[in-house]
Amino acid sequence: MNDFHQKVIYQVYPKSFRDSNGDGVGDLLGVTEKIPYLAELGIDMIWLNPFYVSPQKDNGYDVANYIEIDPLFGTMADFELLVKTAKSYDIEIMLDMVLNHTSIQHEWFQKALAGDKAYEDFYITREGKADGSLPTNWESKFVGPAWEKFGETNRYYLRLFDVTQGDLNWKNPDVRDALYDVVNFWIAKGVTGFRFDVVNLIDKPAIFEDDLLGDGRRFYTDGAKVHDYLKELNQRTFGKLPEAITVGEMSSTTIKDCVGYSNPNDKELSMTFSFHHLKVDYVNGQKWSKMPFDFMALKGILHDWQVGMAEGNGWNALFWNNHDQPRALSRFGNDTTYRVKSAQMLAASIHLLRGTPYIYQGEEIGMTNPYFDNITTYQDVESQNAYHHLTSDGHTTEEAMAIIKDKSRDNSRTPMQWDASENGGFTTGKPWLSVAANYHEINVENELKHGEIFSFYQKLIQLRKAYPIISIGDYQGLLLEHPTVFAYLRTYKSQQLVVLNNFYDTATTVTLPEELLSKKAVRLIGNDEAKELTQGYELAPYETVAFLIG
Repeated sequence: MNDFHQKVIYQVYPKSFRDSNGDGVGDLLGVTEKIPYLAELGIDMIWLNPFYVSPQKDNGYDVANYIEIDPLFGTMADFELLVKTAKSYDIEIMLDMVLNHTSIQHEWFQKALAGDKAYEDFYITREGKADGSLPTNWESKFVGPAWEKFGETNRYYLRLFDVTQGDLNWKNPDVRDALYDVVNFWIAKGVTGFRFDVVNLIDKPAIFEDDLLGDGRRFYTDGAKVHDYLKELNQRTFGKLPEAITVGEMSSTTIKDCVGYSNPNDKELSMTFSFHHLKVDYVNGQKWSKMPFDFMALKGILHDWQVGMAEGNGWNALFWNNHDQPRALSRFGNDTTYRVKSAQMLAASIHLLRGTPYIYQGEEIGMTNPYFDNITTYQDVESQNAYHHLTSDGHTTEEAMAIIKDKSRDNSRTPMQWDASENGGFTTGKPWLSVAANYHEINVENELKHGEIFSFYQKLIQLRKAYPIISIGDYQGLLLEHPTVFAYLRTYKSQQLVVLNNFYDTATTVTLPEELLSKKAVRLIGNDEAKELTQGYELAPYETVAFLIG
């Protein structure tokens, strides 16, 4: 069995985790300072968002130098200390590898602009059409056309993301060699985990054509050669490390492709992130909209991915939260009346599935969206753009702000709340982004003394390590038509694990199959008073419970 089935990974957004020097920005020494806290939680690996040299046009995902640390976050010595300290607590480090594109400030792009033919072929450039229009009608994922003028030439460079990010030409073996050197550089520094950003977009088509049916993504998503590139990446870099754990962030992907990316027989990646379940509160697929989440759609997507990935021997990365998403507790739970219970329910519902769970900083203490009242408090460029678009499109200021409060990426980026001191103990300076106002009550110090969420996460992590039925058992959906309960069955050898999750603030009774009641059931974990497993089991508001049978 591969080790990663039993492990739990914790995501740190360095900018907002802990500021060690009072400049208002979190840094690597701040992460090192909090390693004992993460060890107490019980996690096995820390995934760090990018801290490389960057103009910070896209929060570090616009990399200007892959093998140097941005002074904003510290020094290489700081990083080496972080790795050493983490390993002393049996915690490994996972780095974010942004290999689809670089910043246009990167030396490679600058050499290309200067006319160096070898480096021009590091990027994807095309002539405009005869009528003077862009090479294709594709749209960027960050608004606007996907092509930008390439210096003083009559060519354009492809930029699927920000205008300052040029897509790399993976068809060029020199590009691949250079990127493999980057991964190996960090392996030599003691890194054993890698998260590959939008890695299913690296294979662009041989012929570029207009998309008459959409925005172009069907031409560059999950391209035919992505699997070949990932196999080569594996062989040339982390594949030499038996303990390596890798995850691919997959944009607009399919179960079929993710099976291929993560089936161990194919020697590509350990697992994949997919995002379909985090779009169930988008009106007509549009992010910048407001609606209650569609529970049946959420349940159906989670179920389909569990079944489909298992059938193909693929592996899921399990998560509710990350640096690009609103807080799940504010989104799918109840962050006021039932903050503790719904936080526990969301945790158990995802951790007891088949896959490797990821915890995003602050999730384990029940942090919420900050609900800032003024658009000027939000730092996220995407949120600022969306606000101006919404107000110019006819929404009132109140309507636009209601949407921003729900959907802004800054919801998850507010500083980690360590204690009740000023700025939540994140910094002694002025934080780069305001701390949520509820830090006086919701903080690590208070949670460790009086709370029930952190200890619940601890127990979930311990159970995964203790019970193979959780780490490698099969999955089967239960009560698929129930309108408020997400239920499933895990099986391993002669054991069964029944997991029941009530996603709403109303008690409900579920009717369980008779065959589940024929053997003794032991309650492994739950967030309500202990009851026996009965055929008509009543779930309290936001109750979660798991029973081991056999």
